[in-house]
Amino acid sequence: MMASSYNAKDEDGIQPGSVGSGGPGAVKNRKPDNTAFKQQRLPAWQPILTAGTVLPAFFTIGLIFIPIGIGLFVTSNNIKEFEIDYTGVDKSSPCFHCSQNYSWNSTSACTCSVPFTLETSFESNVFMYYGLSNFYQNHRRYVKSRDDSQLNGDQSSLLNPSKECEPYRKSDEKTIAPCGAIANSLFNDTLELFHIHPNGNRTAIHLVKTGIAWWTDKHVKFRNPGGNNKNLSVAFQDTSKPVNWRKPVYELDPTDPDNNGFINEDFIVWMRTAALPTFRKLFRIIQKKKDSKTPTLQSGNYTLEVTYNYPVRSFDGRKRMILSTISWMGGKNPFLGIAYMTVGSVCFFLGVVLLIIHHKYGNRNNNADIPN
Repeated sequence: MMASSYNAKDEDGIQPGSVGSGGPGAVKNRKPDNTAFKQQRLPAWQPILTAGTVLPAFFTIGLIFIPIGIGLFVTSNNIKEFEIDYTGVDKSSPCFHCSQNYSWNSTSACTCSVPFTLETSFESNVFMYYGLSNFYQNHRRYVKSRDDSQLNGDQSSLLNPSKECEPYRKSDEKTIAPCGAIANSLFNDTLELFHIHPNGNRTAIHLVKTGIAWWTDKHVKFRNPGGNNKNLSVAFQDTSKPVNWRKPVYELDPTDPDNNGFINEDFIVWMRTAALPTFRKLFRIIQKKKDSKTPTLQSGNYTLEVTYNYPVRSFDGRKRMILSTISWMGGKNPFLGIAYMTVGSVCFFLGVVLLIIHHKYGNRNNNADIPN
């Protein structure tokens, strides 16, 4: 690769014959100073692209990106995923009566059962997600509507949270804990999974509710007030529950002190807001039994038992449950593989086109430069 350079080191200063300033009757010169910077004569380097440098670059990028893209795409396709919508929009849906009748003001829970069939077995650990559509967690005021100091267990912020939490800062003249719109809209549907045997009996699938949040969130960003005080009802005694919640924060998981209050993992997962209006969040983990050769989820009939606590009709939202395995690259996402293959193919194609042009016209240009 050739390059052109220019060094203006010796050209700085005043040119001979120039008129200085300061004399009586001197004419003011509007011309910029004769320096390399002001006269744009600084040293420069500019690559000269030739066929010997461009063509190998295009072919190299193509030969590297295409195999990587194929590998990513195949890996993504090997991930098994099943998704079912249980919003209850259609009248034939088992959850239709819940979607039509349930609201935040309902005093009794509504339950429905959604049957489905897995065509293939799921090996290894299976991750269970809930998904929402048309829910804009990325709205500026929604994202700011929280108090991180309160969520970190600070006692003063617990009783006097940030004004960013308005209008979910106080209720019944008591401070709301946790405050803000994000916490107030916590997803609270209860999902249970059952395997239906050929004889009609059903077996509950064990769903693990811990280990679903980021380690830094669980152990650094979210802490309960009161330090080592295990009696959270005392720590939160001067606070009120969020408006849309059925129970206070210290009753999210009373059977497990390490998963209750602000460090409840369902709550922590929800507080990490999504960037897009259609998103999914990890809900439970179905762990594969050790030293077991049977699949984690066998192919066959299943039933999803839903306690319908989260209304979505007000914003035309949809709710769904997703079962998925993962790989070394995470969940199912074919976009990255397609992007690599597309870029690699375009570069390889451009390399072939430029090679043909160079082979056809390159010699003609060289001959034209030779003097007679």
